[in-house]
Amino acid sequence: MEAAFTLIEIGAIILALGLLGALSLRWSISPIPLYLLAGLAFGHGGILPLTTSEEFTATGAEIGVILLLFTLGLEYTAPELVGTLRTNAPAGLVDLVLNSLPGVAVALLMGWGPVAAVALGGITYVTSSGITAKVMADLDWLGNREVPVVLSLLVFEDLTMAVYLPILTAMLAGAGFLTGAITLGIAAATITVILIVALRFGHIVERLVASPSQEVLLLKVLGLTVLVAGVAQMLQVSAAVGAFLVGIALSGPLAHQARELLTPLRDLFAAVFFVFFGLHTNPRDLPPVAGIAIALAIVGMLTKMATGWWAARRAGVSTLGRLRAGAALLPRGEFNIVIAGLAVTAGVNSELGPLAAAYVLVLAVTGPLTARAIIPIAKRYAKRRAPVLENPSPAPTVPHQATAPEELTPDHSPG
Repeated sequence: MEAAFTLIEIGAIILALGLLGALSLRWSISPIPLYLLAGLAFGHGGILPLTTSEEFTATGAEIGVILLLFTLGLEYTAPELVGTLRTNAPAGLVDLVLNSLPGVAVALLMGWGPVAAVALGGITYVTSSGITAKVMADLDWLGNREVPVVLSLLVFEDLTMAVYLPILTAMLAGAGFLTGAITLGIAAATITVILIVALRFGHIVERLVASPSQEVLLLKVLGLTVLVAGVAQMLQVSAAVGAFLVGIALSGPLAHQARELLTPLRDLFAAVFFVFFGLHTNPRDLPPVAGIAIALAIVGMLTKMATGWWAARRAGVSTLGRLRAGAALLPRGEFNIVIAGLAVTAGVNSELGPLAAAYVLVLAVTGPLTARAIIPIAKRYAKRRAPVLENPSPAPTVPHQATAPEELTPDHSPG
């Protein structure tokens, strides 16, 4: 009988996601906020809590993040990744400082202590790679000039998390310097090995998974991606980083085939991920910390917009692209909840968990909505500037005319 109830719950979840997705298409908005609200309704303290399908949603959520980052990695080659990371390292450091300071300051002002400050600083710092990848795919931004900048910041954040999480875990456990150093060394070695394989031996990985059969190719690619993600997570590195680097290792026609095969699975499990996040947020815990969470979220939106704008400007991206870059960085999600969960489990502060949940929920909902809303605003701004930019001063026609500012060129974004 329990198996029957599990199937009923899973079917109800997927059907509800389909109906919410249809609503999002009708209203021309991102489906992510609706998925999150559905999770709140079905979660602990919600209208109709689930009872038997939590294990499925937890596993499905993990796979969703892995597939989101894998398909994002397919968009770029290893040399592009290394070059972009090297170029945008200063922007990554600005991102780290600018967005972690608000969390550190709030924890210290509330008297929660230095360990809680380190935890809350991590919560306010890191963007949700999963939600951002989904937003950019939904809005058809993946071909835009600012995307490599956004991607480099996301990878920088994920690599920073690979260093940060072992340090935080050691602090929460009260471990000594030697234990923390060993954990950090293992994480760094894992990242190095995966990067070397992606950079130097990508052709071997391609030969391993290539197949004329779509069924065989699907099984090989999916199996390899989940396997590498699991190994990376076991070795104190983000599963998302491992999956992303597997995508980087594949290129050419094989990457195109893999993307087509895995996109439906990615969309299914990504939706489950957003529901899972809502499932583990009790609506009754949110009102007491709502004021602080909203204030932190407003500051977080401003600092992320500033980060994206500055990083895109350094890369020579136009005004419209700078706005898109900032909007893409707004959502918070999986890493933030992982950090809060570690801190709450260690007994740091009872209010930290609800505060993190409310903060992430606000930005996970408003981030995609802001990204959608910013398109017409930016285009109106571009139209006002267009006559100035198109001032017909006599100038010779040159081949570089195709690289005119994006405000004057057809845009990939809908609306």
